[in-house]
Amino acid sequence: GWWMPPATDARPHLHVPAHAQRPRTGQGNADAPDSIVTHWDTPLVPIGPHALVESVPDTLAHLAACLPHEESLVVWESAVRLERLDPAVLRRYRWRAPDARRLAADVTGLSDSGLETPFVSRIRAMGLAVRQQVLLLGHRVDGLIGERHVTQLDGFAFHSSATDRCCALAHAREPIARGDTVFLF
Repeated sequence: GWWMPPATDARPHLHVPAHAQRPRTGQGNADAPDSIVTHWDTPLVPIGPHALVESVPDTLAHLAACLPHEESLVVWESAVRLERLDPAVLRRYRWRAPDARRLAADVTGLSDSGLETPFVSRIRAMGLAVRQQVLLLGHRVDGLIGERHVTQLDGFAFHSSATDRCCALAHAREPIARGDTVFLF
């Protein structure tokens, strides 16, 4: 149920112990080396020898290794929200890779959708302060840049019907009336 970027590599990812024997190729093996992505390392969270599902922290570490930072951050934000993870706890893990350490430092758990994370990340990269999920005039807004620039980043899925658009515009009227600039995406 985690939000995944649309262009994500669809090949299966396999985590095997760092000391495991390499799989044989050829001789009728349908799983040629380029048909799967293999992660050879020691798990952050030990699991049973016959477990078929990776731990959440190990999955996040593998995502950090396989996706660009911004795409990884989108998935990490989604995982934090859906799995009810505390970002402070993620920061305490002994992440082996610098990419995972950076993601653990950047994740907030405040993005409600896959659209919010890249937006907030890019705004902050420009040196602008943005606060997420701010209560403003009795309604939560996705972002507040400075004190007067309100952002709602709900995308087509939440604004596709006339009713949804009317509702979004109604929520935008109050901040506009007090002098705020409102951006609806």
